Amino acid sequence: MPLLEARDVVSGYGDAEILHGVDIDVGEEEIVTIVGPNGAGKSTLMKAVYGLIDCWSGTVTFEEREVTDLRADEVTGQGLCYVPQRENVFPNLTVRENLEMGAYIDADVREEDFRAAFDRFPVLRERQHQKAGAMSGGQQQMLALSSALMLDPSLILVDEPSAGLAPDLVDDMFDQLVGIRDETETAILMVEQNAQQALSVSDRGYVLDMGENRYEGTGQELLESEEVRELYLGG
Repeated sequence: MPLLEARDVVSGYGDAEILHGVDIDVGEEEIVTIVGPNGAGKSTLMKAVYGLIDCWSGTVTFEEREVTDLRADEVTGQGLCYVPQRENVFPNLTVRENLEMGAYIDADVREEDFRAAFDRFPVLRERQHQKAGAMSGGQQQMLALSSALMLDPSLILVDEPSAGLAPDLVDDMFDQLVGIRDETETAILMVEQNAQQALSVSDRGYVLDMGENRYEGTGQELLESEEVRELYLGG
């Protein structure tokens, strides 16, 4: 049984149907990447899985429990966290306070949890008393990811983890995601425009187009597929 299983998910905004029956699985301790052109429905799928928007039909199951109709905060309580691309930190709170907010449903925040976040991203230790809004976009992304990990989730959904990062930090971010999976046994489902690098560190991947599944396979299979490369990876 997969850790996360979404079946025939239909969703959208207002009267606009964006997802037309999408399927996706994530296994325990897997890194899975969703790629595809702009407007394919990638981020919409993440929001539907997490309960930020309604699933019009279909089901989402997490750790063998259906979570289709749960609110986002209830999904978080089940051990599934979400890191959006934008507005993913509390800008008027310090770095340390943001990490505390990440563990808001856990009354027992341990100092070792802060140390783990600071060891993973040393810039957060250096700026732990600085307001998050004064940090660069890339540093805020590091903070948002660390905040999600404060609850020791089984799965994190990450939308565009390399967005806003300087080119020399992109490789480090993907290395960090692999390290998070290996060290914490947390599975990762991510949406990423930097498709080739994301797939290169992924166990499996899905290609969405026009709100539908087009291709799926191991990260390496998708990278080696001539059709996928030509249509979705820029050749």
